[in-house]
Parts: sequence; structure tokens; C-alpha cells
Amino acid sequence: MRIHELLHPREQIIIIIDRIYKRGMTTTSGGNISIKDEDGNIWITPSAIDKGTLRASDIICVKLDGTIVGKHKPSSEFPFHKAIYDIRPDIKSVIHAHPPALVSFSIVHKIPNTNVIPQAKTICGPIGYAAYKLPGSQDLGSVIAEEFKKGFKAVIMENHGIVLGGSNIDDAYQRFETLEFCASTLLYGQMLGTPNYLKNEQIQAFYNQITELTETKNNPKYTSEEREKRAKICTIVKRACQQGLMISSYGTVSVRWKENDFLITPRDFSRWEIQLDDIVQIKNGTREKGKYPSRATAIHQEIYRNNPNVNSIIMTQSPYLMAFSITDVHLDVRTIPESWIFLQDLLAYPFGDHFTSNKENKLWTDSKPAVLIKNDCVLITGDELLQTFDRLEVAEFSAKSLVMGASLGNLKPINDQQIKELKETFLG
Repeated sequence: MRIHELLHPREQIIIIIDRIYKRGMTTTSGGNISIKDEDGNIWITPSAIDKGTLRASDIICVKLDGTIVGKHKPSSEFPFHKAIYDIRPDIKSVIHAHPPALVSFSIVHKIPNTNVIPQAKTICGPIGYAAYKLPGSQDLGSVIAEEFKKGFKAVIMENHGIVLGGSNIDDAYQRFETLEFCASTLLYGQMLGTPNYLKNEQIQAFYNQITELTETKNNPKYTSEEREKRAKICTIVKRACQQGLMISSYGTVSVRWKENDFLITPRDFSRWEIQLDDIVQIKNGTREKGKYPSRATAIHQEIYRNNPNVNSIIMTQSPYLMAFSITDVHLDVRTIPESWIFLQDLLAYPFGDHFTSNKENKLWTDSKPAVLIKNDCVLITGDELLQTFDRLEVAEFSAKSLVMGASLGNLKPINDQQIKELKETFLG
């Protein structure tokens, strides 16, 4: 069971609004979240209460008969939450916020193209567009409901923000976070050059190529060493999510266990919610009984087989690195000495190379500390998992500096002689 199935609606809302606020995707006074429970009651954030200090006792319940239970007024945007629930019985949670990148699209009256990364098209679906109406008004509720009536689960609100629905609050949040990530990546990519998009056939090919490992017949045994590695994976995944280096819909972490056996994160789980028992053993080329590992398992398997010095791998999507991934602009870490020491020359592989299994594939045999896969991810390798995560942080910070620096003028790398000195001094 996942978190949304276990907690009271009040608690679910607090977890998600806290996450959204701490990630800088809404303000103290902005945004609202609701859940419709099995009795038809709507639980919703209150009006004019600090989002940074909300408690479960602050959440309001609007009963099916309209009775309001709670010590505050419900959000002023309650009308459009109710309008969505009335018209779409499949939707059980609604999130409205003003995340910066999506608001940028709303004020230029555009919809972000989610074909920029593979999973976004599936998670976000087609996106609606609601014309401007007075915030909190019945008219706003009507225009938003009309968009949801067309089948959309995500709607850009003209000169306002975004509203999304889901089958539960986890589903709605994953859609929200993924769409804001796409919007951010596109904005940063446009600061560098022209974003490239995937064709629908490329996205379908990505899913078609995924191979399933055979399930082991034996029940797994968990040694103390393996349990420790599971805990480290969970800690790094949560840390990556908190720092915006991973999103709920994408991110794979693995650690070599012994020889070519390894532990890896599961598929189809919100990365925010991964627990110790969700991690999957890959032993002798088979997957742990009853579990499904990441869709990227074959990539990790090949890298471990071909690179005995690699003991941990992180594949993720972070906004500034992905700005380079979706454009033809080279991420030149020779601009920052410390970055080059950590990452060396960062290569970019075409989309699709990561599911080409021939032995000549340089992604397997020439594994660098960090590589980009176009329109897909950044792939980081290392010895200890903490070292691999450190490289990810360095890579994203470097990419951020380069994106921001591009607005100031031409980026000026250090020269070959200076690189040689770095190599001799730090890499031996």
C-alpha cells in the first residue's frame, strides 16, 4: 500500500502542501489542495493561512450537504474544486498552485510541450487551457470544469497558474511535479538554444524496448550488508527529491551488491515514497520475487558487467542538466576546474543509445563519471553511493552556473594546458 491509502485526507494534504511549499512551487498565501473522500466530502486547505505552517487541524471539510466543518474558511478557490469533482467522478484529488515555470507559460498564453522527455506525455496527458476569469468566482469554476469535461487532467489557467486532478493525491502531485519540471527544463533550454522534442514513435519505441527479467523462484535472503545498502539508497533518493535533483515520476538508483548482483529502485513508485522493502534485488540476472525493478535495469546491469570499478549508478532528471540534454548545446565543464575534476569531459549520447544492447555501445564500455542521454536523463557513476550523489550535485550546480552565465556573454573555458595540469595533479 502507498501513503495515500493509509492516511486521513487531512494528513495527506499536509504532506503534499508542505512538499510543494518547501520546493518553492507555491507561496505562503498561494495554492490550494483538496481530496474528495469515499463519502463525497471535500477536504481542502483553508483560506489565508500560512502554507509554511499548516497543520492537519487547519484542513477544512465541506460536507456533501454543504456544511463546513473546521476552524477556518475553506479556500476561496473551492468553487472550481467542487466544479471539477461534480463533472469528473474519476478525480479524487485536485491541486492548484502558482509554480514559477508554469506561471511563465500561463502569462504568455502557451502550453508546454511534454514530448521533451519520455514519461511526461504518459503522466501529464494532453493539457487544457482555461481563459481568464476572476479568481475565486463561479465563472472561473465553470471554465475550468469545461476543460476537465473534455478529458484533461491538467489545465493551464490563463494569467493565473495551473490546476491538476488525479485518481488520488499521489497521482495528482506526480502530474503537477512532472509538468512543472517540463516547463522549467524548456525555459532553461531556451536560454541556451532551441529545445528538441521527441516524436511519438520515439516515445513508444522507448517503452517497447524494455525487457523483463525472469523472476527468481526462491524467497530472498537479506544480509546485514544488503540491508545497509537498501537504507543508503532510500536516503539518497529522498535527498535527491528534496533538492530538486529527482522528481516523483523519474529517477533510478542502484548499488552493486556483490560481483554483478545489485540492488535497484522499483518502477511505478513515487520516488518520494520509496521504502526499504521496495528496493529490488537483482541476483544472477533475475529479479527479486514479487517485485518489478526500474525500467532502466538492463542499462545498470550492462554498466556493472563492463566496469568493475563502478559500484553505484544514478539516473535522474534535474532541470539545469536537462536543459543541455534537450538542446544541441554542449555542457562544457572545462569552464569550472572543480567540475572538470569531478566529471571530466561530459559526453552526450543520442536518445535511443541507452537501449542498444550491442557490445560496441560505448555507454557500457566507456562509462564516464557523468554522461547525458538526449531528451532522457543524466547518468552518473561512482564507487560509493555518496560519491556518486556528490557528482550529481556538482553536475547540476555546474549546469545551473552555465545556464545563468549564458545570459551574461560567451562562456570561456580554461585551456588545454590548464586541463593537463588538473589531470596530472588530481587524477594522477
